[in-house]
Amino acid sequence: MLASVLFFSCMDAVMKLMTAHYPPVQVAALRGLSALPLVCLYVVWRGEAGRLLQVRWPLHLLRGVLGVAMLSLFAFGLKNLPMSEAYTLFFIAPLLITVLSGPVLKEKVQPLHWAAIAVGMVGVVVALRPDQGAFFTWGALAVLGAAGCYAVSAVTGRVLSRTDSSAAMVFWMTVLLSLGATVLAANGWVPVRRDDLWTIVLLAGTGFVGQICITEAFRHGLASVVAPFEYSALACGVALDWLLWHTLPDGATLAGAAIIVASGLYLVRHERRTAAALRA
Repeated sequence: MLASVLFFSCMDAVMKLMTAHYPPVQVAALRGLSALPLVCLYVVWRGEAGRLLQVRWPLHLLRGVLGVAMLSLFAFGLKNLPMSEAYTLFFIAPLLITVLSGPVLKEKVQPLHWAAIAVGMVGVVVALRPDQGAFFTWGALAVLGAAGCYAVSAVTGRVLSRTDSSAAMVFWMTVLLSLGATVLAANGWVPVRRDDLWTIVLLAGTGFVGQICITEAFRHGLASVVAPFEYSALACGVALDWLLWHTLPDGATLAGAAIIVASGLYLVRHERRTAAALRA
């Protein structure tokens, strides 16, 4: 999950750069289309090309629709918000995943997990400064919608991982994202500039590796435990905001980030102690 956060943060930075020249839905389409050759090579390398049709189609189609909506909404949000602010809003996703993991996945959510995520969400509220109307901008609402789509997609992916391979999950997510976003973007398609070709290559690489990492994260770990590690994305967002756009978050965002990171580190420490006790 930590590796996926790093690669997806770099991908988000590339998407933010691209939204200055292309519509958000087209950026989502380019994300899928550019990664598709890498995904095909990955499937062939895994030797699973012959099993791609033996999947649970309804759940894959649901993840495809959610993927198009999530990336399009998040690209729109990135166009209007700094990455650090977009990430603080997106951090509602781990809470939604935890809420869904009980009734959908039949996972036992430990009280400590609820407490750690609740503390993290307090940090999100501090960083959001709701008294300034942060919830009521179109960019903020788009990011919140993307977080909801991501949470449902992540839980659906966990269900799929019980029967379908990682290669099939990554392949069909990429294919459906490419097709769906391209159809939606077709009417307003902007010709791709030659100067942006290397940017698209970077978009493909970071998105592909990030997708592999996150698929494996939810395959091998409980959703309610893995999800809080996404809080580390805030640090990546702050760093990229400073490096690329020379902006830094204000005191409220930093205070919220400190609370979020502290809750995440506490949860990690508890899980390591629990794992050590079980091995003993």
